Amino acid sequence: MNIKNISTSLLIVGCLIGLSISTQAKAQTDISKLPRVTQKLVNPPMLPEHDQVSKGQKVVQVRMVVEEKKMVIDDQGTEIWAFTYNGSMPGPMIVAHQDDYIELTLVNATSSSMPHNIDFHAATGALGGGALTDVAPGEEVVLRFKATKPGVFVYHCAPGGIMIPWHVVHGMNGAIMVLPKEGLSDGKGKKLTYDRSYYVGEQDFYIPQDENGQYKKYSSPAAGMADELEVMKGLIPTHIVFNGKVGALTGENAMKANVGETVLIVHSQANYDTRPHLIGGHGDYVWERGSFNNPPQLDLETWFIAGGSAGAALYTFKQPGTYAYVNHNLIEAVLKGATAHFKVQGEWDNDLMEQLVKPRPIQK
Repeated sequence: MNIKNISTSLLIVGCLIGLSISTQAKAQTDISKLPRVTQKLVNPPMLPEHDQVSKGQKVVQVRMVVEEKKMVIDDQGTEIWAFTYNGSMPGPMIVAHQDDYIELTLVNATSSSMPHNIDFHAATGALGGGALTDVAPGEEVVLRFKATKPGVFVYHCAPGGIMIPWHVVHGMNGAIMVLPKEGLSDGKGKKLTYDRSYYVGEQDFYIPQDENGQYKKYSSPAAGMADELEVMKGLIPTHIVFNGKVGALTGENAMKANVGETVLIVHSQANYDTRPHLIGGHGDYVWERGSFNNPPQLDLETWFIAGGSAGAALYTFKQPGTYAYVNHNLIEAVLKGATAHFKVQGEWDNDLMEQLVKPRPIQK
């Protein structure tokens, strides 16, 4: 090839590269022109108000305040220095749609004793945002990321080294739901909707005990760190609870529904594998690994949530009564605390179940 041909080829390649760069630049979203929505975050198990189908790309503005505080985690008065987002365990659910931008203001309260940050499993780059959100007590930071993948995802504090698991098992985690633009579907064209939605955040705790078997209490987070790390190394939680405390979602705190209503249940576990099961019901549609790009599994009795992830399930309640929603390692459900309740109102359907004979002496 002569010099003229080489020059012509380089010119063509240069034009193509320039065209590609120009096209990419034009394709970038002008975020300043997008509508901005301030999402009012609420304590779990509730989700913030949201549309199931997107009304268009937007910037979702949220604010979370890191708070370190003592919290009681069982009916025996056992305490932990909880590291929380907005004061709750788990942290609040954030809801957006695919390709929305999440703009988070993360505040570390002046009362905190250490730095904190946040790693979004839904985000791309910089350790999920963890590398860009380190804030010391009395500081705040603003992070924006694009929610490119639809699904339910964990977020958690990730300050580095042993501080990562230590912060996570002190309750510093939550979840974000990124809905498909057109809403949920069965993967075959059928649209799926829900009447109610709840967020269950499962948490494993590692509380040190004294020589008499009593759970220890500490004057500050740092005071208990060495003892807690020793318990953590054994990989045997002392408590496994839903929403921060044994009984947080049972009795008067039970989640509510009516016969005929479809309920979306989002379940997260930032550290420890779990297996949700609705006693007396099923998972009609289950996104076990959390990705809404994948078709849901159908009619599951129990589903698996890997540690460090979230999953979602839809169920239409067909009978009234109290349903137990448990981690179906029943030792963890009954002895460790991983149990919740749904209280469902409505009419009983004898076609689905009927007691034909009440308990009586054995008949010969």
